Amino acid sequence: QLQLVESGGGLVQPGGSLTLSCAASGFTFYGLGWFRQAPGKEREGVSCINSSGGRTKYADSVKGRFTISRDKAKDTVYLQMDSLKPEDTGVYYCAVVRGNDCSGAGVYRWGQGTQVTVSS
Repeated sequence: QLQLVESGGGLVQPGGSLTLSCAASGFTFYGLGWFRQAPGKEREGVSCINSSGGRTKYADSVKGRFTISRDKAKDTVYLQMDSLKPEDTGVYYCAVVRGNDCSGAGVYRWGQGTQVTVSS
């Protein structure tokens, strides 16, 4: 069954950490990624990883703070988010992507989204 199920969102204080998970059943041989949409803004690519896990991309705004990884045995992709800032607040979407394309143009399927709020 082809489905994307995200988990791990929530409320965290600035400087804190969260880990998002996305169970991507049936998408073992596809790239996976995380996108986010802040209130009043367009959806943007945060980080993407190709099917083998050997190639990743990150938005400049999260480089050095976020880490994407995938467990192929579990068909799951993770986004470890450290040193979170209020501007990281938004709905985070898991997506099936072409290669490690994080532009949004190569998205095959979207997850339902999970809210991340960074606030004191």
